[in-house]
Amino acid sequence: MIETDSKGRRVLVIGGGIGGLAAALALARQGIHIQLLEQAPEIQEIGAGIQLAANAFNALDALGVGEAARSRAVFTDYLKLMDALDAKEVMRIDVGAPYRTRFGNPYAVIHRADIHQSILEAVKDHPLIQFRTNTRVCELDQNAGGVTVIDQNGERYDANAVIGCDGVKSAIRKALIGDEHRVTGHVVYRAVVDVENMPKDLQVNAPVVWAGPNCHLVHYPLRGGKQYNLVVTFHSREKEEWGVREGSKEEVLSYFEGIHPLPHQMLDRPTSWKRWATADRDPVERWSYGRATVLGDAAHPMTQYLAQGACQALEDAVTLGAAVAVTGGDFEAAFKLYETARIPRTARVLYSAREMGRIYHAKGVERQVRNSLWIGRTQEQFYDALQWLHGWRAEECLKGVI
Repeated sequence: MIETDSKGRRVLVIGGGIGGLAAALALARQGIHIQLLEQAPEIQEIGAGIQLAANAFNALDALGVGEAARSRAVFTDYLKLMDALDAKEVMRIDVGAPYRTRFGNPYAVIHRADIHQSILEAVKDHPLIQFRTNTRVCELDQNAGGVTVIDQNGERYDANAVIGCDGVKSAIRKALIGDEHRVTGHVVYRAVVDVENMPKDLQVNAPVVWAGPNCHLVHYPLRGGKQYNLVVTFHSREKEEWGVREGSKEEVLSYFEGIHPLPHQMLDRPTSWKRWATADRDPVERWSYGRATVLGDAAHPMTQYLAQGACQALEDAVTLGAAVAVTGGDFEAAFKLYETARIPRTARVLYSAREMGRIYHAKGVERQVRNSLWIGRTQEQFYDALQWLHGWRAEECLKGVI
């Protein structure tokens, strides 16, 4: 028997990351009973820092957790792109007061655990959301009346609908679509260092990208400037498989010979590195089938070059909630509406991220072209170029599809 709330609706959310928590909250706020299944022993987030553009804060506000996130974020002054070979500035975008005026929200950086915690607090306080950890979903069954998922122990969970928020290797996506993820060959190393260990001349209140041939470096402050997030990316010489493992300083240094001493000095600072072999997927024309859909990385895993992965998952959750609301809880209709709104947008972000990776990693003549792209561009022109991405609004998330 399906346990329901007073309106007879119950949804399974698979995955307790940022997207899963946001989806659970978006639906529970409409009186829908949520059971969240997480394969890890506890609901927590791994990783280091992430960037939150104005569209992310708009989504967080729509979920009622914007202020909690702001209280843990570092609001940056600008975004800067530097040439890693000669240490010359290529581009600078002001994300202070003019950016807030244009987009209605700040640009900030935050530790991934802190943004996760900001949503988790609201989720834990909600009486309609239940958690179950150590639960890895392996199978999905559907019929006219609802859905059933089966875990690694053969236990069955029944509901009216299911949302797969279970990442790049999503079991729900595998059941619905069955396509393979695309290993990019790009490896990302991430670390966090205390401010005392960060080179003084790199301690700036901004995400700074140092673009080099087939590689780049990023740094920005976290947790009130007490720590710095360091990220390095390179095109691997090895045949990679998607996943995370411990890395080595020796490997990092082997890919960054020849870059300017100013960015190179940060490579010596971390005492440990986490190594991500990255993957994305080609966009699909459909990701909802019956009463099952996917969200976040399970729907549209993308490379990190636009810093939009978490932002797009938050947009997904808000849009999914809006679609359920306007269809009166008809999950099949809601999921169709949700994917109609989200597939073109997330595909554009995904393709744009791939292209930005090419721009960051340009070499030879392409590097010269990149370094000339933004000469003479005004801040207002930068904002115009970002409007499609950072200007997203929750109240317009279904515009054009209803």
